[in-house]
Amino acid sequence: MLSGRLVLGLVSMAGRVCLCQGSAGSGAIGPVEAAIRTKLEEALSPEVLELRNESGGHAVPPGSETHFRVAVVSSRFEGLSPLQRHRLVHAALAEELGGPVHALAIQARTPAQWRENSQLDTSPPCLGGNKKTLGTP
Repeated sequence: MLSGRLVLGLVSMAGRVCLCQGSAGSGAIGPVEAAIRTKLEEALSPEVLELRNESGGHAVPPGSETHFRVAVVSSRFEGLSPLQRHRLVHAALAEELGGPVHALAIQARTPAQWRENSQLDTSPPCLGGNKKTLGTP
């Protein structure tokens, strides 16, 4: 579980904003997180890119890069449905989603939508294990 300490970095990218929480709150950015960031920047030229490694809140070894939450704000999303927006993100991250990334929560918004609500959603706490360990058949 995350310690509750939020470590944020703010990087200016030619007028764009990037907010990041390093690997599971440690402040360090791992190779998977770096690849996700680079690929989304190249594919979508986002005005805002918030990436949070939520792996530390799940039943995975420390330092894992398996669970992420991302908010991407891009004019490329104008006129697209939420499903179409998610498909663009998935296409950019096909390699990561086919390998090390187990879960990716996506908030894909237009700049106007982000101005109305710039909050990054939070994930529910991980229950850990599987349904059998939770007493569900």
